[in-house]
Amino acid sequence: MVFVRWFRRTRRTPVGVAGALLMGGLAIATVGCGQPVEPAAQAQPEQEEGPAVVNVAMAAAAEDSSRIYTGTTRPVRQVSLRSQAEGRLLDLTVDVGDSVQRGQVVGNLDNVLLQTAVGEAQAELAARQFEVAQAQAELADIRTSIEESRVRFQQASNDAQRLKSLASQGAVSTQEAEQAQTTLATAEQALQSSQEQVRTRQQAVSAAQQRVEAQRSILRETQQRLSFANLTASLSGVVLERVAEPGDLVLPGEAVLALGDLSQVLVVIEVVDRSLSDFSTGQSVELAIDAFPGESFTGQVTRISPVADSASRLLPIEITIANPGGRINSGLLARVTSIGNQTSAVIVPESALETAESSDPQVFVVSETDGSPVVEVRSVQVGDRADGQVTILSGLAPGEQYVVSSSQPLESGQPVELSLTSEG
Repeated sequence: MVFVRWFRRTRRTPVGVAGALLMGGLAIATVGCGQPVEPAAQAQPEQEEGPAVVNVAMAAAAEDSSRIYTGTTRPVRQVSLRSQAEGRLLDLTVDVGDSVQRGQVVGNLDNVLLQTAVGEAQAELAARQFEVAQAQAELADIRTSIEESRVRFQQASNDAQRLKSLASQGAVSTQEAEQAQTTLATAEQALQSSQEQVRTRQQAVSAAQQRVEAQRSILRETQQRLSFANLTASLSGVVLERVAEPGDLVLPGEAVLALGDLSQVLVVIEVVDRSLSDFSTGQSVELAIDAFPGESFTGQVTRISPVADSASRLLPIEITIANPGGRINSGLLARVTSIGNQTSAVIVPESALETAESSDPQVFVVSETDGSPVVEVRSVQVGDRADGQVTILSGLAPGEQYVVSSSQPLESGQPVELSLTSEG
């Protein structure tokens, strides 16, 4: 004990020769006291580690995967009744919500200017027709003149031949024969001139007739515009909106009323791309409309848009609902229930997932072998992730026990010990 105390007091002193001798003396004193030192090779082996302690949970079934999408009812077909003429709107005989039939007159425009235009077109047509009649009369006069010229030409030709023969016999003078030839040439020129006038007058008549046809087209167009003063419904349905009011000046192409066909109604919903598998063209879906509490409606998916909204990245889906009697109005809130994947999905914490070398997600499932718990690795298919939870679509059934956390890395078939906080 004396040597030990002295060593403690001097343990900060640098070790020299005296220190070495002192340490040797201590070793000899210890051996001399009969306390043999066991060699390192005879040290006790470390105690083996026990089974891994795991925290186990029970796989809980995921909530109902059906989703509810909201949309608004609208007519299966909607058109704008637009004015095809310019004029002041005199009156509208229908209001929002009123039923209309195709071809029904629903309003009138002031047609005074249109009637004046029709009168002017009719007067112009009469003038054009008079031009045709005048040109035809002139053509008839020229044709009469041609006949006269032809007769004079024929007479002059006969006289010239006769006098030429008499002059050769000496019965008449040569001068008379030459005068007859001059008269024949003059008659021939007059005949040719009359024939040329006929061709000119025929062209004038044709041009006048074309002007008449053009004016007839103008008159028909003006009369058509006059008929546009009566605004008629282009489909059978209901009035959705009054865009213009009596007294407004309406220009061609401006909307006056909005009409909708409510024999069927459309509900348009927007879904994310990963939910498109819940819908297919021709599929029947259930709907609820807030205006009819407690009632259920059946619709059919008629169109799935191939183009997503550039801002929201949502895809529009059109659902058509039969509407006998027009009971369902436009603009009502509708809720569409989509039945999602009906497999036995479960929800587990993301910490329970293990990633294998193949990058396939896995979980360790706990089972019993000879009454002792062991773990088994199992590949799973994962779905949505949110708030630290992940949906397991396949590979793990509700009620099975899985490892949430472990005190050490696990291998398939390894015995484990359940923690006190484990479920089940």
